[in-house]
Amino acid sequence: MKQVRFSVDAREAKKVLLAGDFTGWEKEARPMRRSRAGGPFVATVSLPGGRHEYKFIVDGRWVADLQAESAPNRFGTENSVVTVNAAVRRRKAA
Repeated sequence: MKQVRFSVDAREAKKVLLAGDFTGWEKEARPMRRSRAGGPFVATVSLPGGRHEYKFIVDGRWVADLQAESAPNRFGTENSVVTVNAAVRRRKAA
């Protein structure tokens, strides 16, 4: 698992959630918090290695991450994509 930081600049927003394949999408979307007054909303999530799709829910509106790769979804819009490199574990020689 790796810690992945998500950030979205939504200055006028009152509530921002992070939803993705790793949260069950809307069902268990993760609340995001402002990093500072007037700053971006942020959330840090532990993710397993691999490709993950996500979106932000800004005051009830689904928004893609403009700083990320994208992939088409079944609703005719785009999801954002983050790829997490699996951690390589090395054993000490005996």
